[in-house]
Order: sequence, then structure tokens, then C-alpha cells
Amino acid sequence: MSQPLLAVNNLRTYLNSSGRVVKAVEDVSFSIAKGETFCLVGESGSGKSITGLSVMQLLPQDIASHPAGEILFNGQNMLTLPEAALRGIRGSQIAMIFQEPMTSLNPVFSIGEQITEALQLHNPTMSDAEAVERAMLALEQVQMPNARARFSDFPHQLSGGQRQRVMIAMALACEPELLIADEPTTALDVTVQAEILRLLRQLQDATGMSTLFITHDFGVVAQMAQHVGVMQQGRLVEVGSTAQVLRAPRHAYTQQLLAAVPENLARHRTGRSDFSPTISSINHVEDVGLKSDLLLSIRHLNVWFPIKKGLFRQTVDHVRAVDDVSLDIPKGQIVALVGESGCGKTTLGRAVLQLEKPTSGSIQLHGQELTGLSARALRPLRPKMQIAFQDPQSSLNPRLLIETTLTEPLKAHGIGANDEERLERAANILADMQLPREALWRYPHEFSGGQRQRIGLARALVLNPDFIVCDEITSALDVSVQAEILQLLLKIRAEHDLTLLFITHNIGVVEYLSDQTVVMYKGKIVERGATSDVCGHPQDAYTQKLLSAVPRLLKI
Repeated sequence: MSQPLLAVNNLRTYLNSSGRVVKAVEDVSFSIAKGETFCLVGESGSGKSITGLSVMQLLPQDIASHPAGEILFNGQNMLTLPEAALRGIRGSQIAMIFQEPMTSLNPVFSIGEQITEALQLHNPTMSDAEAVERAMLALEQVQMPNARARFSDFPHQLSGGQRQRVMIAMALACEPELLIADEPTTALDVTVQAEILRLLRQLQDATGMSTLFITHDFGVVAQMAQHVGVMQQGRLVEVGSTAQVLRAPRHAYTQQLLAAVPENLARHRTGRSDFSPTISSINHVEDVGLKSDLLLSIRHLNVWFPIKKGLFRQTVDHVRAVDDVSLDIPKGQIVALVGESGCGKTTLGRAVLQLEKPTSGSIQLHGQELTGLSARALRPLRPKMQIAFQDPQSSLNPRLLIETTLTEPLKAHGIGANDEERLERAANILADMQLPREALWRYPHEFSGGQRQRIGLARALVLNPDFIVCDEITSALDVSVQAEILQLLLKIRAEHDLTLLFITHNIGVVEYLSDQTVVMYKGKIVERGATSDVCGHPQDAYTQKLLSAVPRLLKI
């Protein structure tokens, strides 16, 4: 049997923080053959990224140590090599793609300069002209649109998918033997994710490169890996072939993770699904039956943003973020709004809540027109329509106790006879979110991501609204935490008779959670109907493309 390219044997990685030792990686062993993809999968904090950084020896030496184990790359122990030897391996023989390209790319240098710098660093004799040509070829290799024209662009001028392609081009420019990809598709739209995964497979087939792919998405695992390792609390609890681990997992933790994947969750349906407009008549708003069941009515809504140019900043055109959208949402429904980044989903949600002023059109809540109302006239209606944001870390005030975060809206709207009554209401809402009463006296940073998302939902629910816009609230969560939030949403929908507009690009979540699905593309609605119809029998070409790009466990 040939020697593996990478062999990690009994690795331990300890982090020393303020005198406290964190056992981030404990007795981990796995190997990667030449040309193979090995996936490390697990939840946040399981030690996946620390393992990848340990292989590259990128952890700060003043806080990281390896009390035991070895990392053999081409027979050399990375833990004992001097720094000069490590510098010769990093980038040229082992390269890494990081999760967030915007924080990894230097904002003050063009993408061409950053790729040529990497090339010349590992090839000191390479001329500037040769480095430029190699960098352009690398951009073309990752199928960057208009690669040569993009060479002088800065990171902020590129989309998320294009920035990720630049990171891949930079990593592959020196033709490494091993690529470590740390969650490279987590924040990408499903179609862009499919393109990046297909690109990585093509490059791997062409070069014979090995890949250590770090992810928490089992759909990606099914699509990319030959072998899988499942990590929990720093330990590798299960290792095996992709088919074996996904079809017949042995460890209880692996079984728990797979059970939490949306396509594996039990399809508990609560509430009614009586809103089933026909797909063929997209531009016609169908009758939903009893008008008393109609909560929200949107007619010919436009939200346009002016494009100004010239010395006098004259308007020369408009960005049509929402373009002639009409939609009815009945009471008690969960309606999923699906589409890629930039399609207008969030703008539509914000316009419904009058957080973004529409250019034209009509929005009615319980038959009352919202567009054109002054801030003062809108104030009595605000408690009835709320929003839960994508990132609770940035939407919760870090200086306020959770008690203040929840009672301040009640006080502002004159709800509750006194502070004690408002406090009791806040505690009851936290209990609904499965959080203890003592959470009232803590700050946002003292909670995990999933707990902060529950607090964000509690803040939206505390005013007893009729309608909530949920804007990508599960996009950054681990699969098990995501499952908890989804089940919680179904529970509170049933208990509070809530209506939800659920904005997302995760089709698995849509299939599990929503009664109805609305698909947006370039500011317009291209398809809508019962979720089972839209996801099971899509009619529009864009919807078909969106659904075909979803990585699924069933494909193994």
C-alpha cells in the first residue's frame, strides 16, 4: 500500500488562554491519499478548523502547543520542521482557502497583485511579466468571468462567488499537492456553491491534488468526499467512507447530526395550507377565498434605487431591486421567499415593514394601506409587524442586558401596566424560546449563536405581532441548532397563530418549514405556489436551476 500524502496520527492541539488550557484537538488520527478528498464535518467549536490550521502550522506559537501526535506530509513531520522549512511548504505544497474571502484578501491591493505576490514569493526567480501571465491563467482556470479585465479590480468590486474564486486561484497558482478548504461555500448562494464545488472537482481531476475539505454541510460531503471524519468536542468520533458514514452511521453523534438535516427532519405540518395559487398565472394575484383570512396584500410594488452620475449627480437610471411584485399572504401561513443574493428578497421584506420606502405600489396589512403613511401614523402599527435579522450578533445591542432589550419595546409602545408586568412578559417569551429566566440578566456576548438567534426571535415576539419577517435567520447556524430553530418556529406559529415571511436561499429549509414558496429573480417573482408543487415540480427555468444545484444526501 502506497504511503498517504498526509497522515495525522494521535494529534493533540492545546490552546493556552489567560492561564486556561483548552483541549481543542484531542487524539485525532486520519490520512489522505494522493488525489483523494477527505471531509472533516462537525458543528462549530468541534475542532475542524483548528485541525486544518495545525496541519499548516498557522496557529500562534505563543498560545498553541502539540503535547502529542505527528502530522506527516510526504513523510515529513510538520510539528518538528523549522520555520524556514515550513515557509517552503506553505503556499507551494500545501495551500488553504479560508471561509471568509473578504477578511482574507487585502482590500488595498488588486486581486492581480495579490496572486502575483504569492507566485513570486514561492518562485523568487519569476519575472514580473511571467507572474502576471501565470496569475491571469490562474483566474481563467477558476472560470472568473472576464478574467483579464478583472485582474486590476479590488476585492470590494467583486461578488462573493468571484472573491471565492480569487481565493481558489491564489491557493492553486503554485500547484499545491494538498488543498485545505475551510468552509469555502458556507456563505454562498446555492448556484454559486454548485459552481465552486464543480470547479474544485475539475481542478482536482486535472492536477491530481488532494483535498482536506472542512464543512458542516452533509450535502456538500455527499457531493465531494471519498472519506469522512466526524468531529465532536475535539475528538474524531467516526471515520469511514462517505457512503458508509451517511447511509449507516455508527456513532450516536453522527446519527444526531444526520437526523437534523432538513431533508431528514420529519415533515410535521401545522396550520393550514389553503393558499395554493396556480403557477401558470404568475402576474395575476389569485383569490385566496375568505377575505378575513388575508393578512397581507401587496400590489405592483416597486422599490427602485437611483443611479446618479456626473458633476451634478443627475439620475441616469435605476436599480430595480423590487420590480412590479404582487403577492397575497393569508393569516397563519409560512411563506418562503427564495432566491440568490441580490434578487431583492431582503428589500421586499424591508419594504413590507416600511423600513425601506417603496417607489410605488400598494401594501395593505389587515386591509389598511401602509405606503405613504408618516412615521407617526405607522407607530401604532409597528407592534403588529416585526423582523428577525440574519445576524443577531450585530442586531442586538452589546451594551444592553437582555432584560432591557426585551422590555424597552414594550415600554415604548405603552404595553404593560408597570415594569414588573413587562419583566414578567419578557421572562415568559424567553421561556417560549426555551431559555431560562436568568438569561434576562446577561449580555448578548454571553450566549452562543443559536441562543442569540432565539433572543432575536423573542424580541420580535414580545410585542405579540401578527406578522414577522425572518431574514436568513438560520443561514449561519450549525445543522442541529438550525433544526432546533426551525422546530421552534413551527411551535410558536401554532401557539401564536403567526404569519411568517421566511427569507432564505436554503432549499432544504424551505421544503421542511414553509407552506408556500415564492421564487424571486432580478427583482421579480418568477414562480410561486404550494411548496410541494414548487420544489417537487418546478415550472420556471430559474427555479429548476436553483433546485438542481442543491447538494443532497440522497445523491450518494
